Amino acid sequence: MELKFKVAAHIARPVSEVFEAVANPAELSRYFTTGGAKGRLETGATVMWDFHDFPGAFPVEVVEVVKDQRIVLRWEANDGAPSDGDAAVTASAGYKTMVTMTFEALEDGRTLVSIAEEGWRQTPGGLKASYGNCQGWTQMLCAMKAYIEYGINLREGMFK
Repeated sequence: MELKFKVAAHIARPVSEVFEAVANPAELSRYFTTGGAKGRLETGATVMWDFHDFPGAFPVEVVEVVKDQRIVLRWEANDGAPSDGDAAVTASAGYKTMVTMTFEALEDGRTLVSIAEEGWRQTPGGLKASYGNCQGWTQMLCAMKAYIEYGINLREGMFK
């Protein structure tokens, strides 16, 4: 079974505003990257994200950005050490997953944001990491909706 997921939410704001809330590090830091984000999401860039619940800034590779439509990222899978005796995994310890965010302008002025991630190894560690990231991206969508629509930061103080 391939380890991947997709989460989505409707945000009651125009697509350009919702897209900018993700691409702009100052905006992203206000509701998601609780430890801060450095670098605008632009094709070919490597930015740094930091979270209080997962301390220590880490690199995020920006594979592709299509303004108001799509952002594709690549980052460490972070699924822990390989199992003992798994020579193939041990030989290539670190690997990355792919995150694809899509932004769809809806007729009623809202934006449908979808976030998909894939690429984990089919191991217990890969499964656990995929569940953790699914939780994180779902939380990001909820926090973005609360912040953009109501000016509320759901993550403030949550992980300190």
